[in-house]
Amino acid sequence: MHHAATSDRAVLPRQAVIGVALAGALVVAWAICHVYGVFFHRWTPLGIAAAPVLIALQCWLNVGLFIVAHDCMHGSLAPGRPGLNRAVGRLVLFLYAGFAYDRLLPKHHAHHRAPGTVDDPDFDADHPDRFWPWYRRFFLRYFGWREFAVLAALLWTYLLALGAPPLNAALLWGVPAILSSLQLFYFGTYLPHRRADEPFADDHRARSNDYPVLWSLLTCFHFGYHHEHHRRPWLSWWQLPGARAR
Repeated sequence: MHHAATSDRAVLPRQAVIGVALAGALVVAWAICHVYGVFFHRWTPLGIAAAPVLIALQCWLNVGLFIVAHDCMHGSLAPGRPGLNRAVGRLVLFLYAGFAYDRLLPKHHAHHRAPGTVDDPDFDADHPDRFWPWYRRFFLRYFGWREFAVLAALLWTYLLALGAPPLNAALLWGVPAILSSLQLFYFGTYLPHRRADEPFADDHRARSNDYPVLWSLLTCFHFGYHHEHHRRPWLSWWQLPGARAR
């Protein structure tokens, strides 16, 4: 795996406390938004007006769950606590879309070993600059029959056993899940790793955006500062703006 010089690899004091606290806040916010949206939202005129905001918020929180899992894969959520990283990673990926953390982990490290090459499971060497074919390949690589079965079982439980309104489940659970996959792919994989006219800076084959910190947070929890992430994969998502500034 590519690494920058390890002289700046010091763990921030209280990094685990901060990481777990932020992850906990995200999970709680996601759960409140999810349960309200699926079971309690009513389609009054005010409810219809609020729906786009709810969808956007749930989409962003979904992205946050995935980024927390990504930190867990690098051990940066709680440095030196592999069991805690694994437990949190498994939880948030299951909440996100029924994904299996232990199946995604080796694929993500394969991505870091050979980014932007035929050996990179996240890269589409056949369509290195085309969004939709690459996204289709990316989606089908990670969303398989297991994930479909888990989500189908949850959906039927929500509808039949718990009485969730079908429209709520479709618009306030299904739509944000799909949109978040597009958001994660576009800002976290496609823009950083696509082939373009300007060459990559090094063999990480990753580039960073120049978004202001707030916009960076809203688009992909700073994952768009992607070259910094590849150079220092031990940094947590909330540490990437500082690395970018340096």
